[in-house]
Amino acid sequence: MAADITITLPNGDARVYPSGTTPADVAASIGAGLARAALAAKVDGDWVDLDRPIDHDANLAIVTPDTPDGREVLRHSTAHVMAQAVTDLFPGAEYAIGPAIEDGFYYDFALPGGRHFTDADLERIEARMREIVKADEPFVREEVDRGTALAVFDDQPFKREIIERVDPEDAGEVGEGTTISLYRNPHADGSSFVDLCRGPHVPSTKRLGAFKLTKVAGAYWRGDEKRPVLQRIYGTAWESKAALDDYLHRLEEAEKRDHRKLGAELDLFSFPDEIGSGLAVFHPKGGTVRRIMEDYSRARHEAAGYEFVNSPHISKANLFETSGHLEWFADGMFPPMELDGGTDYYLKPMNCPFHILIYRSRLRSYRELPLRLFEFGTVYRYEKSGVVHGLTRVRGMTQDDAHIFCTREQAVSEVTAALEFVLGLLRDYGLDDFYLELSTKPPGKAVGTDSEWEEATAALRTVGEGAGLELVLDEGGGAFYGPKISVQARDAIGRTWQMSTIQLDFQEPQRFGLEYIGADNERHQPVMIHRALFGSVERFFAILVEHYAGAFPPWLAPVQATILPVADRHDAYAREVADGLRASGFRPELIGAHADTLGARIRRAKLEKVPYVLVVGDDDVASRTVGVNARGSDDPERGVPLDVFVTRLRDAVDTRTIA
Repeated sequence: MAADITITLPNGDARVYPSGTTPADVAASIGAGLARAALAAKVDGDWVDLDRPIDHDANLAIVTPDTPDGREVLRHSTAHVMAQAVTDLFPGAEYAIGPAIEDGFYYDFALPGGRHFTDADLERIEARMREIVKADEPFVREEVDRGTALAVFDDQPFKREIIERVDPEDAGEVGEGTTISLYRNPHADGSSFVDLCRGPHVPSTKRLGAFKLTKVAGAYWRGDEKRPVLQRIYGTAWESKAALDDYLHRLEEAEKRDHRKLGAELDLFSFPDEIGSGLAVFHPKGGTVRRIMEDYSRARHEAAGYEFVNSPHISKANLFETSGHLEWFADGMFPPMELDGGTDYYLKPMNCPFHILIYRSRLRSYRELPLRLFEFGTVYRYEKSGVVHGLTRVRGMTQDDAHIFCTREQAVSEVTAALEFVLGLLRDYGLDDFYLELSTKPPGKAVGTDSEWEEATAALRTVGEGAGLELVLDEGGGAFYGPKISVQARDAIGRTWQMSTIQLDFQEPQRFGLEYIGADNERHQPVMIHRALFGSVERFFAILVEHYAGAFPPWLAPVQATILPVADRHDAYAREVADGLRASGFRPELIGAHADTLGARIRRAKLEKVPYVLVVGDDDVASRTVGVNARGSDDPERGVPLDVFVTRLRDAVDTRTIA
């Protein structure tokens, strides 16, 4: 008779079952609805299939479709079905890896004869996938030794390479040590499709949700540009057609909001080929928005007790040797320039070593701490050409970088103040849906003792938990010198962007020998807090363009009001209106009647997403009024007194109203 085991559910409910009970059995014992919904499970935090026996006391979570874990299982299982469809339709196809990713999945393939997938092929593959789903083929797990696995994949070189790289001493991507896990989908004719995977998967193909294949791209095998180029098919999968349709709608909306497209349409910025990849120039309108962003940020920093500094764009190599960047970050740096008879100089990838030198320029007293240094400092990072993307991934960027030097006792209060500061400032720019991410020590890529990392991480956790926001753990995501809290912000269409970061650093002060004289007249080492609010001005600019779909609120808009005289005889009054607005500190634009018809000029202003279009005619000249066409309104106002409009615009700017 099997011994009993205790299964503890996420709500703390502990239930007794016979040893060998499966997650499916537990789900059925809780209710028929959960049994029907269940896709997979987690036992003591480890993924398992629903039919995996449990032989020990354990914590169990049943995974259902409409959860992040459930969607991951759906997407990974859908990727396997896609691989099966491709091998069915393209005999001799070699399949590599097919993970779930954010909002979807992909699988990499090499087709015989160098053939490339077409859009028509995606339709055929999708149709074959639906046939496999309809066939309700089970996902059957097998555990085999390395030799058997190599034989199973005798004609699949990418799978064989994965198997050959498995570490017998450790768990890998396809099993535990010398045990390799496979999944078969048996067909009605007795044959089967087999893939290499740790799992878990949905019980059968019929349990897959709604899916769609989206695009084909090239990808190096294992991300190594020296390895073969494979074809990567991307897709998305969701628990229901409604969820899929909602996601596809968001994709369409994201395409409309693409900052690269809007940047050209609104004449904000460009990337001239003559300059080089990932290096942007801002045009007058984009430069205006950027200046307003920076000016407002400077004013807020000054009010919060930050002091402004500046540093050069280039430095001798030994600065980055001391900081550790050449040891830990060299791949992200531009190559050195040999100057001054053999001295290597680097474009700076970070501002922090320069701020450290400013601190170290003289001996500091505890009375000076905290010392908050701030700079809009341009840095340079050699991103691979394949990852450069508009303004969100560039090679030259300006960071709104602050470094706070404080005592150990001041660290928690300073991090708390920094977090409150960045959240308040982000809200001023129109972002207000946040959660926090705590990134911990990166394994094998960190400096400092475990106790220092534990102290720094505990301090950040205290701040994060006290902020009243969701706090998510990012294991191993910290910088080489310390853990960090990052603010994750959701934009107008629900996408998440990493925004501000706050890092607590005990290491750089040690490496540079920083000191201050304490109240006890002894020398002490300060703590350093790295804090970026925008991250980079370029990336934050792109996020705002997409968040607002190019329709900046009046306080940020490059042109706040376009003035359109109906006819030439109204030009003088239109100029008077423009001059008055300009004298009041606003940004008007006048487009005279000679330029085009009134209707065409109104359409142009609307396409340029100007907050207010002011039309002036005979009655306005006589009464000193304007006709107001507010962005987004289908009800133009006529005869608005000019001083009333000025007050309205002033209120919109001062309150940062989104119009």
